[in-house]
Amino acid sequence: MLIGQRVARLGLLTLTTSLALSPALAGSTITGRASVVDGDTIDIAGQRIRLNGVDAPESWQRCDDAHGRSYRCGRNAAFALGEFLAEARPTACEPVDRDRYGRVVAVCHRADGAEVGAWLVESGHAVDWARYSRGAYRQAQDAAKAVGRGIWQGAFIEPCQARADRANKPASC
Repeated sequence: MLIGQRVARLGLLTLTTSLALSPALAGSTITGRASVVDGDTIDIAGQRIRLNGVDAPESWQRCDDAHGRSYRCGRNAAFALGEFLAEARPTACEPVDRDRYGRVVAVCHRADGAEVGAWLVESGHAVDWARYSRGAYRQAQDAAKAVGRGIWQGAFIEPCQARADRANKPASC
């Protein structure tokens, strides 16, 4: 066997072993003190975690309030998430997948059992991303929308559409 082939096989073995041990693929719960990256992404012990099935406004995104005034709804979502998580630590996340950026995609709960994605949608800080949630947060979204909570108080562009517009690409929401 050539040295190059041995190195390639060793590299493949290392990659296979590391993927097999990856928490997202092994189904291991990731638990710890969460720090907020943005309205739908957290970090626990250096592991970037994208919340499954919800889509919060981007940090740069602006929305209109009930009076038509522009505000930084993405920043508000991130701050609200931080406060929510701080109320009952630690956060525990059950991985379901990895996204195209290599982040773990997970369903997360606070120490008191509150499901983070459901709270984000119910509080009006995110939308139900039905493409991934299969409508799991539809009722929470309908409730937030009915009372004008969070982003539902005025006008906004869905986060998926806002990202596409900014990248000058078609949306895949």
